[in-house]
Parts: sequence; C-alpha cells; structure tokens
Amino acid sequence: MTNNGMQRVNITKAAPKAFKALIGFDAAAREGLDPALVELVQIRASQLNHCAYCLHMHTSDARKAGADEQRLHMVAVWREATGFFTEEEQAALDLTEAVTKVSVDGVPDEVYRRAAASFDETRLATLITMICTINTWNRIAISTAKVPGTDERPGSGSAA
Repeated sequence: MTNNGMQRVNITKAAPKAFKALIGFDAAAREGLDPALVELVQIRASQLNHCAYCLHMHTSDARKAGADEQRLHMVAVWREATGFFTEEEQAALDLTEAVTKVSVDGVPDEVYRRAAASFDETRLATLITMICTINTWNRIAISTAKVPGTDERPGSGSAA
C-alpha cells in the first residue's frame, strides 16, 4: 500500500501469526449474531473511525447479503431514522458508538443497560468482542493506508 508515495507495511505478510489470530478472533466474535446486524455494526464503527476501506467492504458485503439500500443510507443517522432499525439494532448501534469512542465517555451505564436488555449475556459478550474486532480492523486499514475498493479477501472479486 502507498500513502503519498510511501510504502506501508503489509500486516498479512509481515505479521502472519497476528493476522491469523485476528481472523480467528473475528470469526469467533460473529458467532450467534445475525449477519445483517454484524454488517450494520461494522458499517457504523467504520464511519466513526473514518475507515473508507472497511466502510466500502462492509457496505458491499451488506448489499451482497440483500441489505435494503435505504437502511444502509440511514446507518450514519440511525438516531434520527429509528423507524429503519429494530430496537435490538438500535441498542447495538448505540453500544458500537460508545465502544468505538470509548476514550470520550467510556461506555455509559444507560447504553450498556439498553444493550443488556436487547441481548442475552452470551450475545452481548459476542457483540462487544465483534465491535472490538471491527475497531481493530479499522485501525489496521487506516495505519497501513488500505485503499477502498481493493478488498483482498479470498473470493471478494475486488482487485488487490
């Protein structure tokens, strides 16, 4: 990857054990969660982190999975467009924002309570770990200057 002509490290090649561990963590963090919810959370975290690479990837994945285009347009303004999202999705998006911006206000009790009321303990734990994985992926993509539209996952169909 390049950023203003500067070559950035390829994590996949330079730190393959860490990369494989993160792939495993990501897979485990999705277990038991609705794939549509996973994509909404990944889209929202990527928006907040300004990660164009992951935002492009996850909006594309959501479309491939049959996501409604109107809902995708409303993720950034979900609080104002509550009619587009279930209570569970709103609770997950609220928690996503708090965890993603944890340095601002931590995770407020009311946000946690809302999520705990929508998800059983196992699904809540999985949701939290899934939010952590997308934030990690965002940070890797941003720090290594990944280019949006160049999804390198096997079978993605995008140019590398």
